[in-house]
Amino acid sequence: MKLAVIEDDKETRAYVANGLKEIGFVVDSAGDGLEGLLLAKEGHYDALIIDRMLPHLDGLTLVKTLRSSGCNVPVLFLTTMCGIDDRVEGLNAGADDYLVKPFAFSELAARVNALLRRPRTTVDLKTLQVQDLEIDLLKRLVKRSGHLIELQPTEFRLLEYLSRHAGQVVTRTMLLENVWDFHFDPKTNMVETHISRLRSKLNAGGKADLILTVRGAGYIIHETG
Repeated sequence: MKLAVIEDDKETRAYVANGLKEIGFVVDSAGDGLEGLLLAKEGHYDALIIDRMLPHLDGLTLVKTLRSSGCNVPVLFLTTMCGIDDRVEGLNAGADDYLVKPFAFSELAARVNALLRRPRTTVDLKTLQVQDLEIDLLKRLVKRSGHLIELQPTEFRLLEYLSRHAGQVVTRTMLLENVWDFHFDPKTNMVETHISRLRSKLNAGGKADLILTVRGAGYIIHETG
């Protein structure tokens, strides 16, 4: 498997690249956005690891440029920008996952392997589609079997996150961090309540349950019904 690490901080770039090489990946690297864009377009990579704050061309613009050119290589963002709006912006730009600095290398490696294992569910730059569910990321619209479903903003973010991780078990902690930006357990049933409301809307009309509970682990949306 061949990866590219696009990161302007020399120490971080070397740390990530060397660590990935040690576990068997072929790794190229670049220190700025323009160099990274050229590398990504010509290198035929299996995944890209990109810092959001890059000189010459920022990571967000880099990913948008790649996606607009038809490049669908999985992208993992590395960043110090940890707000939920920052994460949503990055994912909507075309990234597949988001890891906040500082990070443990073991988590980085696990996320890269997860990206490489799963097929992409993105239909185009604007849409996610899983089973009979279609999510328009720009218009913020959701349809199931062609029928429009009205969702509140938090419900939309919750469904988007689950759909982007279709085929994976998503834990309660992952949802708290990535949908609500909570890095602690609020000791409420907030996640369960929102899952229940979202299910009711998605399953209206007797449709099969799209969001499944994995007892003791979390939730999953399967890629195929």
